[in-house]
Amino acid sequence: MSELVEVNGLVFKRTKFKEADLLAKIMTKELGIVTVIARGALNPKSKLGAGVLTFSDGKYVIVTNKRGISTLRTYKAVKQYDLLYSDLKRNAYAAYLFDLLDHAFVEYQVLGDYYDLLKFAVKRLNAGADPEIITQMVQLKMLKAYGVAPHLADCVICGRKQGIFDYSLTYGGVLCQQHFHQDPHRLHLEAKTTALIRTLGLLPYQRLGETQIDPKLTEASRKAIDRIYRETVDLNLKTQKFLEELRSLDGH
Repeated sequence: MSELVEVNGLVFKRTKFKEADLLAKIMTKELGIVTVIARGALNPKSKLGAGVLTFSDGKYVIVTNKRGISTLRTYKAVKQYDLLYSDLKRNAYAAYLFDLLDHAFVEYQVLGDYYDLLKFAVKRLNAGADPEIITQMVQLKMLKAYGVAPHLADCVICGRKQGIFDYSLTYGGVLCQQHFHQDPHRLHLEAKTTALIRTLGLLPYQRLGETQIDPKLTEASRKAIDRIYRETVDLNLKTQKFLEELRSLDGH
């Protein structure tokens, strides 16, 4: 049975549907990811169009039976993240992160802490934070949603918490230097690269301050995290390919 509900949400994707309608995917706090139809949103006089711009954030009143496509009735207190809307590269980073979320959860599955994690990422990207650091932190924390959370707190063999570490795909976590021999196929990362991955994976996102990290280091950690994803999740996301194309234009 359908009901009228108000949800807190953020639009992360929209597509044209029929002549004047839009389908919008909204990350909501209450219902998880919801696809809504905004009827007539493409008409010049429609009041719905402005509320379903990509990366609009506010309260949405929808008619839903908590399965399939819901219907957008109205919205209020909606704001746009202007930098994400105007900056192609930051837009691409945000689109990729929401694509990760979208593939990890089915619609109407409550997102829990991942809702707050993605809201944090959007706000920090819009505020001008280093997009690589924000993206890598979210990537590492999203692995748990895919059922392959990396073991980063200590050596997977002996529990050592300090020292030099490397990442092992075989063991699904870090190895201390004393146990490098256990996996000859470990990633052979530099110690500072593994240290950055551990920090981003273990640090509560609320505690992430302003960062200035050598781009060469963030590039090395990105390549390692991307490899972890390829070997454990094996997604094929168009948003990631587009982001890689933009990075190549910058020589990364």
